[in-house]
Amino acid sequence: FQQFSDSSSRKEHVKITSEPKPGFLERLSETSGGMLIGLVTFLLAFYLLFTNEGRALRTAKSLDEGLSLVVPLDSIHSISQENEGRLVHLAGALSTSKPLFDPSYGLSIHAVKLKRNVEMYQWVEHEDSKEYEENGEIKKETRYSYDTEWKSEVVNSRNFDREIGHKNPSAMAVESFTAISPNVQVGSFVLSKGLVDKIDDFKQLSLSHLEDPHADVTRRGDYFYHSDNPRRPEVGDLRVSFFYAGLSGDDPYLGPAAKVSLQLFLYFASSVPNSVTSKYFSLSSKVTVIARQRGDQLVPYHTKSGDVLEILYPGDLSVEEMFQKEHESNTMKTWALRAAGWLSMFVGISLMTRIFYTLVDWFPVVRDLVNVGLKAFALCVASSLSLLTISVGWLFYRPLWALLLALLSAVPIVVARARVPPKKQQ
Repeated sequence: FQQFSDSSSRKEHVKITSEPKPGFLERLSETSGGMLIGLVTFLLAFYLLFTNEGRALRTAKSLDEGLSLVVPLDSIHSISQENEGRLVHLAGALSTSKPLFDPSYGLSIHAVKLKRNVEMYQWVEHEDSKEYEENGEIKKETRYSYDTEWKSEVVNSRNFDREIGHKNPSAMAVESFTAISPNVQVGSFVLSKGLVDKIDDFKQLSLSHLEDPHADVTRRGDYFYHSDNPRRPEVGDLRVSFFYAGLSGDDPYLGPAAKVSLQLFLYFASSVPNSVTSKYFSLSSKVTVIARQRGDQLVPYHTKSGDVLEILYPGDLSVEEMFQKEHESNTMKTWALRAAGWLSMFVGISLMTRIFYTLVDWFPVVRDLVNVGLKAFALCVASSLSLLTISVGWLFYRPLWALLLALLSAVPIVVARARVPPKKQQ
């Protein structure tokens, strides 16, 4: 059953659907399906928590290993064979062999990356729903509203509740893309693809000094518009903006290259091709990197712990500051994954025990008490099992800490049992 109610504006309407209230067997069947999903989520939490601890400890040991082996370079313009394959530290400016350009818009810049971002003015559907029970039926009231917005991806209007009057083009006439310099250097050293990928501090490029590239393209502010009237765009109109990362020269419209610094950490390894004298002269941003010297290449360094060091940061940083940032990043990632693992376990336990709530959901008072009890049970068990799993993950690397965590994992259960009155007092 569907009931439509149009508002005074054609850009908004309300849709009401209704269905009979599910019976006990139907609710029980749905709960059984949820139990299966809960079991999968529950088991996934163990894997996530266990592997996260191994990853965190391995990364910490790798960083300590790197810090103990770092060797500062005296010059970035000469390649010393003594440092072949070793862990080194250096600071220098980015340089590229030639500018990146977009011939369609007559734009070029000396930078590591140039991104063209294309947006289309198109219809967007917004949905707001609420459910309620009426005359023994479950009704769902959904309010649909439509607005026009700039979007970098095509919105498929065929999925709208009402496509009539809100139809979008199926594709953009101009595509977004990112151009990357094929050769990025710091002094005489060539950065690996992994290091170049870390140069992602994009800033919007000013277009104020450029003219309209075509008769059907208008520049307004920092955008190129494919529109008859940029102030009043129509559905299907495009606007194009540009972003750059890793400025490698002084641009009169951008100001001097951003200050960044580079650190490299190289470990002893096999011989590599002869060094090549740099033939690039572009000034560039300084960066700080962690990598391994292989000839004139800066490549990943594989630690004895099985991890890889290939790090790049903007700013003129010392060796200690570089590794401090990496330790902080590792700590944040570790706690984020721990929280995700605990939440996954809590949700899994809640779904698996949901069947007890379904069995008594026609008794309001009992239903509420059971719901609170199940939530408390899921909270305690998830906390204990999470701590226990983390302690097992630490067992191989730090046995004493693992033992303390294992003991701590029993605290939530002990506290929960202590709050339950003895049978005699019941």
